[in-house]
Amino acid sequence: QVHLVESGGGLVQAGGPLRLSCAASGRTFKAHTMGWFRQTPGKEREFVGRITWDNVSTYYLDSVKGRATISRDNDKNTVYLQMNSLKPEDTAVYYCAADAADFGTAGTWPYWGQGTQVTVSS
Repeated sequence: QVHLVESGGGLVQAGGPLRLSCAASGRTFKAHTMGWFRQTPGKEREFVGRITWDNVSTYYLDSVKGRATISRDNDKNTVYLQMNSLKPEDTAVYYCAADAADFGTAGTWPYWGQGTQVTVSS
């Protein structure tokens, strides 16, 4: 079981940076590939990117490539999403999630945080 809590959201001006954090509890954080998602009202939740459990590989949604960096600190049980050059269309509730697999990538996400709101003003 992994319990996740996001933080770092808020109101940001377009063009600015923001770093979101996701703190995980539980001894198994190091075993999980971690993902970031976002959702706006009336739309389906959108996959933003992920970082593998072994910190080797990252993957990003095309619309955030070059602007987003996902990193993790396994000693702190925390995963981060750094977003730069923010755009109004990045406005959403951002969620972190943990992949179902231990030391692998299942592509399913049974563990979710409560979300943190990011609002980008133009």
